[in-house]
Amino acid sequence: MLKTLITCEHGGNEIPPAHAGLFTDARELLQSHRGYDIGAQELLENLTDLADKTFYATTSRLLVELNRSLHHRNLFSEITRKLPQPEQEKILKEHYHPYRERVEELIHDLVMVGHQVLHVSVHSFTPVLDGEERQADIGLLYDPKRVGERNFCRDWKEAFREQQPELVVRFNYPYLGVSDGFPTYLRRKFTDRQYIGIELEVNQKFPLEGGEKWKQLQRSVKQSLKLVQAKYKTNGDND
Repeated sequence: MLKTLITCEHGGNEIPPAHAGLFTDARELLQSHRGYDIGAQELLENLTDLADKTFYATTSRLLVELNRSLHHRNLFSEITRKLPQPEQEKILKEHYHPYRERVEELIHDLVMVGHQVLHVSVHSFTPVLDGEERQADIGLLYDPKRVGERNFCRDWKEAFREQQPELVVRFNYPYLGVSDGFPTYLRRKFTDRQYIGIELEVNQKFPLEGGEKWKQLQRSVKQSLKLVQAKYKTNGDND
């Protein structure tokens, strides 16, 4: 049976009091797309009733990047990268490991009793990066070599078309689904039949504008996901 887990690794831009001094001159940066995924937390909250379990983090990615592996060069930002190693280890112990371990342990427990887990990791992307406008409203990131993920994203894109045909939905854009990220790590732990890991990327132009367009996009995300969930719950894992 399919179980749905929805997470948001970049839900907020909070800095713990112990490290607030590091960010005294970085308030503008914290409010930008570098500090958090604008709109992602709100979207996750709107999807909660489609999930068997949700996890989210509200600590800024500028403290530590929860969506990166320990070896990644951007695990720590330019603000925390120069901290002494003991301080970095403390940040990992208090913020990074607890979050990722809770998610991984839940997936492990579910697959060990025979469930297949759909993991939707909710993110958003800045409309313009380095002067280049991103050409998508929605990105669905996955590993093309994993049949379950490929099929799920194909079906989800079709469901988006039914809900809101004018949306530009692209696969593995604006990032590649196989780049370093939490789902990429989890794929090494669980098989295709056990785990479907999708990163949902939403263009921040919608939450930044707000209003009816943002509300409609959230409705489209929710209804399209609900449609595909129903299909997979009916037909099994669709391998």
